[in-house]
Amino acid sequence: MSTTRSRPPGSLLTRTLRFLGVSVLAGAMAAGIALPAVGLLGLGAKNAAESFNSLPDVFKTPPLSQASQIYDADGGLIATVYDRDRTVIPGDQIAPVMRKALVDIEDNRFYQHGAVDLQGVLRALNKNAASGTVAQGGSTLTQQYVKNVFVEQAGSDQKAVLEAQRQTLGRKIQELRYAIELEQTLPKDQILTNYLNITFFGEQAYGVEAAAERYFSVHAKDLSLPQAALLAGIVQSPSMYDPVTNTRLAKQRRDTVLTKMAQYGSITAAQAQQAISTPIKLQISKPRQGCITAQQGEGFFCDYVHHVVVTDPAFGKTATDRQALWSRGGLQIHTTLAPKAQKALQQSVTSHAYTTDDAAAVMSLVQPGTGKIVAMGQSRDYGLGANQTEINLNVGTDMGGGLGFPTGSTFKPIVAAAALEKGTTPDQSYPAPYSMPWPAMSDCSGNTYPENGEVHNDSPSLTGPFAMPDAMAQSVNTYFAQLEADTGLCDVSKMANALGITQQAGGTKLQVVPSLTLGSNDLTPLEMANVYATFANHGTYCTPVAITSVTKPDGADVQVPQANCHQVMSTETADTVTTMLLGVVQDGTGKPAGLTDRDSAGKTGTTDESKQVWFAGYTPELAGAAVVSDTRSPRDLDGQSIGGETVGQAFGGTLAGPVWRDSIEGALAGQPAGTLTTTTLPGESRSDG
Repeated sequence: MSTTRSRPPGSLLTRTLRFLGVSVLAGAMAAGIALPAVGLLGLGAKNAAESFNSLPDVFKTPPLSQASQIYDADGGLIATVYDRDRTVIPGDQIAPVMRKALVDIEDNRFYQHGAVDLQGVLRALNKNAASGTVAQGGSTLTQQYVKNVFVEQAGSDQKAVLEAQRQTLGRKIQELRYAIELEQTLPKDQILTNYLNITFFGEQAYGVEAAAERYFSVHAKDLSLPQAALLAGIVQSPSMYDPVTNTRLAKQRRDTVLTKMAQYGSITAAQAQQAISTPIKLQISKPRQGCITAQQGEGFFCDYVHHVVVTDPAFGKTATDRQALWSRGGLQIHTTLAPKAQKALQQSVTSHAYTTDDAAAVMSLVQPGTGKIVAMGQSRDYGLGANQTEINLNVGTDMGGGLGFPTGSTFKPIVAAAALEKGTTPDQSYPAPYSMPWPAMSDCSGNTYPENGEVHNDSPSLTGPFAMPDAMAQSVNTYFAQLEADTGLCDVSKMANALGITQQAGGTKLQVVPSLTLGSNDLTPLEMANVYATFANHGTYCTPVAITSVTKPDGADVQVPQANCHQVMSTETADTVTTMLLGVVQDGTGKPAGLTDRDSAGKTGTTDESKQVWFAGYTPELAGAAVVSDTRSPRDLDGQSIGGETVGQAFGGTLAGPVWRDSIEGALAGQPAGTLTTTTLPGESRSDG
């Protein structure tokens, strides 16, 4: 809510000068503020009037910080997230007894006086003077509401919050000035409703709806007399009168409220006595918020959504704007997460790698042609406890993730795509011995890498010559070293960039070096899943998206980022890669990952010393990438206990492949099987690998 009514400065001054000298000065004294002794009334009133008129005429209140809800693609709630637990409700959703209780204890003449209650100020001044202390304040509910607005504007900045709560003459003048403005532009009932929605009730509950749910597990409209009196009493000091930690003082304060309500005629003496005799009965609903509350491993996807909102310019021009949008909350965020696919993925990663294992299984699923992320998870739970983590290993550090993993031979199809785009045909043959020096090559910047070192295959028996399909099926390193050299590092890196790989997961520069073809860069499952989705989508790359719509508290829609889909390679190139990757799962290293009832294509990857194993692949409907890696102190997976079994020798096909297979089968169960588009490969012959 904001008010924009404006008038000449003098008009308000004319109305207020007759009580400004008394009310501001008295209010300041009631708040314990000392003014200069000499010319006290005249000087104080003069300075107050000058300060009063210097304030802007427009009093704007920020949208109240509320809880946001994140939903999956079927409309199911993933998580509720908030900086402040608050649900703003209209006045007719607040029990009348709650409204009466608050008025009677905080400002019983609220409906009789204006912005300033001179009787209340003078009464407080006399009482404080008699006691020698600040025993009673003179602020009206409207002034208190204004103060709460200042606190709300301060947000999570504790220094700003303390400044907003300081009881200085300047602050009292501000409260008075804007209280007058509000009283002229809003009905009393609306001011009271605004107050009940903004004020803090302790136990992380902001506003009366959150407070009713927190303490009694009911809605504000259903509060009983004793419950309403308890909440009204908390407002003065949420920590002192917290019924959870200090039941005795909370009851004393509640009973004071009930006595006042009877005194002012809101309830009868009999009703008050009956309520006073009732013990405090709490039914606490503990605050459960944030991605940590998500089920089925959805916490990591939830965390990813959070990072999208605070990093993507679609949600605000600056980082401050985007964070403010998230912090204000009240958002209804609908996402691409498919519950069925997520459940299947989570069951797969947790059955193939236990939470107590040193190794973790991580996987992302993407829908070809749309860029929609339909599932994301890992074998460790989202959280801060034992065997938990808040690091989303599916993404890089810029999105709340880790440093990524070397991708091994899952990178080879990118090299093949670059070669095919340059005119190389699948029947290109190389001798491909077991071992050979790295061929000479150069990058886009002209950096030259002379023939050097050694590249070798996984087995001494794996020797050529090979054409591209066989080399892909059996993952022949020496073949792809020669193919990379003839294609050129520059073109290979450009193809990687076009497929969304522009840097390493930790934010460092992509290393365009000869070992690029063997997956030496640290990348993420989400990136690799999206690369393979491009092959499935006949060469059209789509940027990954997680959010389908966002609605603000006022019902306005936020323009969410859309998938940028564009052709990055010819259809023939993509379908040729698909044909070769179909061979990988039919007769090659990826055979353990093959699906029995639908077309699938993919590629295995095993890194140096078997520290990581990968399988990335796709059907016409889904693309995914799974990696298994020791994430605690990266070491050889060979000999480790993973998923209840001791690994003899770790390979992408036998360790990561089943993770991918079970996820895809579960996600697509009951759906008709599509057909992958293939091309005719010249003179291919495949052997088991």
